[in-house]
Amino acid sequence: MATFFGSSLKSRRGERLLAMLTVQNSDLHEDRFSRLRLIPWWDQSKLAACKVLVIGAGALGNEILKNLVLLGFRRIVVVDSDRIDVSNLSRTILYRSEDVGEFKVNVAARACAAISPDAVVQPIVANVLRDCGLGLFNWCDVVLAGLDNREARLWLNRSSWKVNRPWIDGAIEGINGVARVFLPGAPPCYECTLGEVDWAILDRRMSCNLLAHEEVTEGKVPTTPTISSIIAGIQVQEAVKLLHGMPTLSGRGYIFEGLHHSSYRVEYTENADCMSHYTLQQIVSLPEKSDDLTLHQLWERAAKDLAANQVVIEFSRDVIYKLTCPSCGLEREFFAPVGSVSYEVGRCSSDGNMRVVQAVHSYGGSQSYGTRKLTELGLPRFDIFTARSADREIGYLLNGDAECVLGPLAKAGV
Repeated sequence: MATFFGSSLKSRRGERLLAMLTVQNSDLHEDRFSRLRLIPWWDQSKLAACKVLVIGAGALGNEILKNLVLLGFRRIVVVDSDRIDVSNLSRTILYRSEDVGEFKVNVAARACAAISPDAVVQPIVANVLRDCGLGLFNWCDVVLAGLDNREARLWLNRSSWKVNRPWIDGAIEGINGVARVFLPGAPPCYECTLGEVDWAILDRRMSCNLLAHEEVTEGKVPTTPTISSIIAGIQVQEAVKLLHGMPTLSGRGYIFEGLHHSSYRVEYTENADCMSHYTLQQIVSLPEKSDDLTLHQLWERAAKDLAANQVVIEFSRDVIYKLTCPSCGLEREFFAPVGSVSYEVGRCSSDGNMRVVQAVHSYGGSQSYGTRKLTELGLPRFDIFTARSADREIGYLLNGDAECVLGPLAKAGV
């Protein structure tokens, strides 16, 4: 009888303990991000609402995207123009052998959806220098970059400053790397950090007549997946801190030296003559698409809004307007971004001589190309055109292009 009573008592105690544990566990309301919310200052809603533009889907880009979706970022655009090759497979977490030959961004978007079904990742197969309108930068809250060349970084820096957006840079080589944060209106910026060697390398990427030399192999840098994860981790962590209003690496760099692990921060100095320190005073969102308006129609709108007759419409980048052979006089209208036309294409089809490039950056209301639709100027969709009078300026965003560029992310509430 005593033995039976003791066993019954132990059983009831076990049941009560199990019931207590069940109640405690139900009170925790465990979900995907429960452990993140245990961080005292963490606000998951800030991450879910943040719009992120990721430039580059290589080694750094893979780690950036992986970290973003694991943390609960849900509104992401990723831009890259390359396809996956076999060498990517040793340095990228999102790609598999069967993905070789596919565009990186398309595979990366699918992989992110598999990690976090709530994340909307819009892939854009594009070269950020030539194919991305400034509307992409205006759309996002922060830019994260995993780039492999100075020219693209310089363009990204100027574009981000122009529309008042922060961007976070990462660079890797071997087992070393650097992460940097650049805030608009708070120099030093990326361009401020460039020295004589950097500018010499930039000059070599473009010939004196504005045609691109044969592809410069600046991106084939020896790297490891370990350094990619370290630097991308710092980049995304800086983005999280930025969203929460915490101190960041603004205007500074975090250097990771992998051989001896002698990590340290560097301070950059502002260049008072830097060309990047310019932000648009006003951006007006137009409902039209780029193929709805001619350049002259946009000029007429600007003249009315600025209440001025002397108005100039400036483009987001220089455009090759015409190629002219100095020997035979043969001309060809081209309309393509400077740097997108190869040196070989610049040769005259008649006599083989190198043609002279005529480039344009603006429209004053009378040039013949004013009759062209905005899509016929060699400029990307979802771009911003800047209208200037003697005392005012307005940036016009062709927001009608948003859906074709952003896909589902163009819809309100996504």
